[in-house]
Amino acid sequence: MQIPKTINKLIESFEKLPGVGPKTAQRLTFYLLHVPQGQLDIFANSLSSLKKDTVVCENCFMIDEKSPCSICSNKSRQQELVCVVEEPLDVLAFEKNGKYNGLYHVLHGKIDPLNNIGPDEIYIVPLFQRLKTQNIQEVILATNPTMEGEATAMYIAKKIGELKTQNPKLQNLKITRIGRGLPVGADIEYADEITLQRAMEGRSEF
Repeated sequence: MQIPKTINKLIESFEKLPGVGPKTAQRLTFYLLHVPQGQLDIFANSLSSLKKDTVVCENCFMIDEKSPCSICSNKSRQQELVCVVEEPLDVLAFEKNGKYNGLYHVLHGKIDPLNNIGPDEIYIVPLFQRLKTQNIQEVILATNPTMEGEATAMYIAKKIGELKTQNPKLQNLKITRIGRGLPVGADIEYADEITLQRAMEGRSEF
């Protein structure tokens, strides 16, 4: 049996999404066939407006409906703190936690030489511009604890160190890295060597 072109095109579109294989794409497509037309129209309109009604914040590069974004525009947040993350989803994770009340800087990626992604391919340079023009006292490096995330954090820390030697106004700028170690509920016997090392290095008085 030959699948109708309309259905096949949607299946192919779903297959392009991360983590969606051919079978999942087929299931999603045929599920949508049984959805009421009104609900399907709402879904289609949401997809259509996804890019049209969102912008990248000119300050932190978070995705929002306006620029500057709602976080950068919120004067009740700690303006002197900037948390550097890889992706917008990382901001959502911190915001859901509710324990951080500073600003963000979204890189939209990480340094990854194997995939030809260098510092110029992500939003690293604008971070340094913010340090020169805004009253930032601490940069929190919250890139992922992967090889690429660590390399990105090290690169940023090195460049900020160079900026501090060139600019007297940045002498008191603090660079910190988020804590890394064993997650709550984890078994030590299953932890990898690097995680155990980080946990030991990050120990605190009990």
